[in-house]
Amino acid sequence: MFIFEAKRIVVVIIGGLINAIALNFFFISADVYASGFTGMAQIIFTVLSEFLNVDFISTGILLLLLNIPVALLGWFKVGRHFTIYSILSVLMTTVFLEIIPIRSFSSDIMLNAVFGGVLGGFGVGITLKWGASTGGSDILAMVMSRMKDKPIGGYLMIINGIIIFLAGVLNEPENALYTLLALYVSTRVIDGIHTRHEKVTAMIVTKRTDDLQSAIHKRVVRGITILPARGAYSKEDKSMLIVVITRYELYDLERIIKEVDPEAFTNIVQTADVYGFFRKDN
Repeated sequence: MFIFEAKRIVVVIIGGLINAIALNFFFISADVYASGFTGMAQIIFTVLSEFLNVDFISTGILLLLLNIPVALLGWFKVGRHFTIYSILSVLMTTVFLEIIPIRSFSSDIMLNAVFGGVLGGFGVGITLKWGASTGGSDILAMVMSRMKDKPIGGYLMIINGIIIFLAGVLNEPENALYTLLALYVSTRVIDGIHTRHEKVTAMIVTKRTDDLQSAIHKRVVRGITILPARGAYSKEDKSMLIVVITRYELYDLERIIKEVDPEAFTNIVQTADVYGFFRKDN
C-alpha cells in the first residue's frame, strides 16, 4: 500500500513539473493558452498585466487561487482521496511555475503550440493514469455532470471553448487558432496515455470473488454484476465481475485487483453510454 501511494505521489509531482515546463517554456511566451483552469489562469494574468498594469501576481498563484473553491467542492462532491491528489497536483504545478523561469526556445508560435501541447498532454495523461487530476475544470465538470446527468466532456468543451474565444479577443485571432491546435495535440496525447472515455467497463475473471468484490466496494462505490465463468483450458470454475467506472477510478480499480488477486484476468473496454442506474456519489 505504501509503495503504491509513494509512486502515485512521485508521478503527480512529475506531472506538475511537466505541466509547468509546458507553460513557462512554450505557452506563456507565445500567448498560447492551455486547457481548463490553467488556461483560465493565463487569461486572467494577461488581463491583469496588459490591461490593468497589475504584475505582482503570477500565473501560478492565480492557478492556485482558482482551484481553492473547486477543491472544497470536490472534497464533498467527488471524493476526498481523489481531491487530495488533485490538490497536490495543483500545488506542485504552482511551485514549479514559480521556480522555473519563463523562457522562449522558438519564435514560431506553431512550434510552441505543438510542443507545449505534447508536454502538457503528457503531464496531464500520467496524472490521470495514476488516479488524480490536474484539478480545476476536471473536478468542476465532474460535479456538474452529476447534477445534470450529462457527459463530462461537454462541460470541458464549454470551458475550453471560452478559453479559445478569449485567446483571440485578448491577442490576435490567430492565437485562438494556435490555442485550439495546442488543445487538440494535448488531447490526443492524453488519449494515448490514459483514455478519452469518461466511463469504462471492467470485466474481471477471478477465483477470489468475495474478496475482490468486498475490496472494490470499500474503495470504489459502484454496482457489480457477478456471472459464473469457466476456464476453457484449466476447466476451473471462476466468476466474472462486471463493473462500470469513471476514468478517474480506473487506477484505483487496477491497484485493488493487483493487491487482491494478481492472477485475475481483466479486460477494460470503452463504454459509450450507460442506461439505468449508475451511482454518481463516491
